[in-house]
Amino acid sequence: MALLSLGLNHTTAPVDLREQVAFDADRLPSALEELKATFPAVREGAILSTCNRTELFLAIDGDESPDIAGWLAGFHGVSREALESHIYAFHELRAAQHMMRVASGLDSLVLGEPQILGQFKDAIRYARDARATGSELEQAFAKVMSVAKRIRTETAIGRNPVSVAYASVTLAGRIFSNLASCHVVLIGAGETMQLVAEHMAGQGVRGIDVVNRTLANAETLAATIDGYAWPLDALSERIAHADIVISSTASPVPVLGKGMAERAQKTRRHKPMFMVDLAVPRDIEPEVGDIDSVYLYTVDDLNAVVEEGLEQRQEAARQAERLIAEALDDWQREIRGYRAVDSIRALRASCQDVSERELERARKAIKSGKSPDEALELLTRNLTNKFLHTPTVALRSAAEQGDLSLIESANRLFGIDDVEDSE
Repeated sequence: MALLSLGLNHTTAPVDLREQVAFDADRLPSALEELKATFPAVREGAILSTCNRTELFLAIDGDESPDIAGWLAGFHGVSREALESHIYAFHELRAAQHMMRVASGLDSLVLGEPQILGQFKDAIRYARDARATGSELEQAFAKVMSVAKRIRTETAIGRNPVSVAYASVTLAGRIFSNLASCHVVLIGAGETMQLVAEHMAGQGVRGIDVVNRTLANAETLAATIDGYAWPLDALSERIAHADIVISSTASPVPVLGKGMAERAQKTRRHKPMFMVDLAVPRDIEPEVGDIDSVYLYTVDDLNAVVEEGLEQRQEAARQAERLIAEALDDWQREIRGYRAVDSIRALRASCQDVSERELERARKAIKSGKSPDEALELLTRNLTNKFLHTPTVALRSAAEQGDLSLIESANRLFGIDDVEDSE
C-alpha cells in the first residue's frame, strides 16, 4: 500500500473555499464510505476537517492514482477548477512527515497551537468508528501521535504566548497563582475578546462577565464560555468584584477611567487588580496605572511578550523538526526491515525443508546398516552442498561477469571478512 495525504489549508486556500469543503462530523462516516466505494484502491481513510484545513489521509493499493481531488470537489458541489490549484498532496514518507507536522502544530496558523492535536485525535476516532482504518493507517497514526506527544513534552512549542490574547492570560497567571479562582471581567465582544475568553476558559476560569455596548454581542460571546452578559453602563458595578479586567473595544474614548478604578478598588479593599488594555485608541485611562494596587498593561507591553514568545516557539519548532526527522529515519528503517520479512520467511522455510529431507535420508541410511558416524557425515556433507549450491553458482557467475558488488555483499552476509579478521 501507498500512504497519501491530500488537502488544502490556510496557506493554500482562502477561507471561503475552506468553508465549502469542510466536513461536518456527522457526515464523516458517509463520506468515508462513499470515498472507499468510489475508489476500490482506497483501502483505508481518515478525514481531518477544521476551520483552517481539510485533509484526507489514505492508504492506497498499488501504484494507482485515484482522482481524490475530483471526488472532494464533487462531494461538496465545488467546481474541480476552483479547487485544483489549492490542493496539495504528499506520498509515503513525505505524507508521514506532513501528518507529523500537522499534529504537532508546526503547520498551524498559530505556530504550535495545541488544539490541532485534539482535532487530529478526533479524526482518528471518527475513522475508527466508521471502520475505515486498517493496519497501514493505524501504524502511521501510532507514529504520528508518538512524535507529536514527544514534541509537546520535550520542546516549548506551545508554552510561550504568540498572540496578545494569549499573552494577556499568561501575564495574569504570573500575578495570580490560580486563575480559576479569579473573577474576570471582559470589556468588548469582538474577535480578540473571543480569543481571550477561550484562553481564560481553558485555564479553568468560570462565570466570566462580558460587558459590551451592544448587549446582544455580549450575550453571544458569554454563551460560548458559560459566562454572563452585561451592558456597558454596568461596568462600574462589575469591576468592583473583578480581579482581572481585559478590554478591547472600538470606542474612540476611554471607557474605564481612574475614578471608576479607584471606586472599585475601595470596594475591593485594595486587593491586587490586573488590567490589560488591548485597544487602540486606549480603553483604559493611563492614569489607572498610577493606582498602587492596579497592574495595568497596554498592547505595546504585550507585543514585547509576543515577540519573545515567537522567538522561543521558532527555536522549539526547529527542535521539533529534528525530532520528526529522527522519527522518520526510524520508521524508514522499520519499513526496510518489513520488506525483508518475506525473504527471511521463505529462506527459513526452504532450509527447513532441505534439513527435514536430509535428516530422513540419514535415518534410512542407519536403518539400512550404515553406522551413525557415517550417516552423520553424509548428513552434514549433503546439507552443506544443498545450502551452498545456489549461492555458489551465483557467486561464480558474478565473478565471471565482474560483478564484485555481489561478492562483497556475500562476504557481509556470511561474515567472511569477520572470520578472516579474527584469524
